[in-house]
Amino acid sequence: MHELFGIQGEYDIRCQQLVRHRIAVWDVLARSIRPGSMDADIRLGGARANDFEEFFVAHPEIQLIAFNGRKAEQLFGKFVGMQATDESVRRVGLPSTSPAYAAMPFSGKLLAWRQALQSGVTDQVTGRMK
Repeated sequence: MHELFGIQGEYDIRCQQLVRHRIAVWDVLARSIRPGSMDADIRLGGARANDFEEFFVAHPEIQLIAFNGRKAEQLFGKFVGMQATDESVRRVGLPSTSPAYAAMPFSGKLLAWRQALQSGVTDQVTGRMK
């Protein structure tokens, strides 16, 4: 987010800056057990998703859901499901920004995220893509 929008500062300041850019960041899972730091270590048995249905009702202007890595996209499909969103909401799986995902260089990740975020949001005033 720093590279794309200049987001920086303490955590609460970064969150405020994201909101100004009309970006929400939320983990798919509200609760899970993950004995290691890798997504593959997530134990699905006790996992619980965040309440996306309520979130989408509270924020009907959402136009794009960008998943930070394949695992986030899979977890959303398993625990939340696409029925939680309007069919007009675009969904895109993006490369994980985690340094642990080394199969793609940072420049490739940045390009994928830039393209998705810049082409996926319609300006509310003009109706044109930003």
